[in-house]
Amino acid sequence: MIMDFLMKPGIRMKRWIFLGFIGVVILVLGVVEIFSNKDYNGTIRLLYLFLSLIGIVIMYIAFSEFVKSFISLINSEKVKITINDKNIEELVDEKRVHVGGPKVVVIGGGTGLSTMLRGLKLYTNNITAIVTVGDDGGGSGKLRADLGMLPPGDIRNCILALADTEPIMEDLLQYRFKEGSLKGQNFGNLFLAAMAGISDNFEDAVQKMSSVLAVTGKVLPVTLDDMKLIAELENGSVVEGESIIPEEVIKQKSKIKQLRIDPERAKPLMDALIAIKEADAIVMGPGSLYTSIIPNLLVEDIVEGINKSDAIKIYISNVMTQPGETDDFAVSDHIKTLMKYSGKNSVQYVIANNGTIPKDIEERYLNEGSKLVKLDYENIEDLNVKVVETDLVKITKGYVKHDSEHLAQVLMTTILDKKLLYDKRKIIEYMYLSKKIGNKK
Repeated sequence: MIMDFLMKPGIRMKRWIFLGFIGVVILVLGVVEIFSNKDYNGTIRLLYLFLSLIGIVIMYIAFSEFVKSFISLINSEKVKITINDKNIEELVDEKRVHVGGPKVVVIGGGTGLSTMLRGLKLYTNNITAIVTVGDDGGGSGKLRADLGMLPPGDIRNCILALADTEPIMEDLLQYRFKEGSLKGQNFGNLFLAAMAGISDNFEDAVQKMSSVLAVTGKVLPVTLDDMKLIAELENGSVVEGESIIPEEVIKQKSKIKQLRIDPERAKPLMDALIAIKEADAIVMGPGSLYTSIIPNLLVEDIVEGINKSDAIKIYISNVMTQPGETDDFAVSDHIKTLMKYSGKNSVQYVIANNGTIPKDIEERYLNEGSKLVKLDYENIEDLNVKVVETDLVKITKGYVKHDSEHLAQVLMTTILDKKLLYDKRKIIEYMYLSKKIGNKK
């Protein structure tokens, strides 16, 4: 029997049941005295009215804490509630869960960000990807130079990651020309460039392309300004251009001392600031620390918005160090660097890899100047950041990547348990998503 279980020692439910009973007694006493004794003057009636209000407050607190404790018991599997698919569908269908799902803002760029988005869209529609526009290399760099447009590469990857398209359409948009004057250019970049040509601005072009491809959530460039990345190295030299910064670090054997952008006061998109303000979770990474994540933080008002937001703030650490950017960095070094640009309160949790990779692949990466990022617990705790560790490794064609589905599960579980667990308005959605994550695991 449920009540017998709830009254067991150590369950921490009896106190709230007892407190609720006290609240009911106080409320009943106050109401009875107000309406049964007409001889009371105004002051005494106000006193009993105040007593009734206290009873209501006590009942509310008791009920809220009872629900929190009960949900905690469900999560710890001390209480097992089975809800079959038919029952849950009568309460809420999957589409409603996704529409009412957590509001997640992800900040970054590069392939790491788009990889995570593929898994995250399985759990919520409320995703906003804020993407750097500092890229000046490859096909994006050529279009930037030739057409004067913002680099489309990272934006394109995020749009495709969140799109609901047929595989052949994705293959088409990821196709890279192998010959002729378009050699090395990506068709998706050209598609976005053409869309920019018939739109008012780059933001409008991104939204139109997102609409055509039925994107889940939003993809936003962090700024519409023509942003250039500049690095000052420890030896005093200054390097301009995202694409050559890691090369120059390696060539000059001097680490990055300071990063800045030109223009220094690049203006953010208003939609990006609104998304950050309303977010349930703000996620930075995964991706290149200096060239994909930090450039977003250098845009005016982005850091202020992150620090003011009530969202849970999560950093997803890279699995491997990156030559020319994070050589010999442990997880704590990544977080320290991030905090240097975004403040000490910008990271509350870090999701970090504790898995290993095959020896032959590890040796190849070592020869290329890269190794597994060390998970140094003590140093992370000193930064007042909580660690969520898991095996994030996925080997794809001999390369180490984040496992997008598993990462999304861990990320969503962290958001649910650490932020939304006690949101009484979304108990059904919480239980549904928890069940869905459990089934996928």
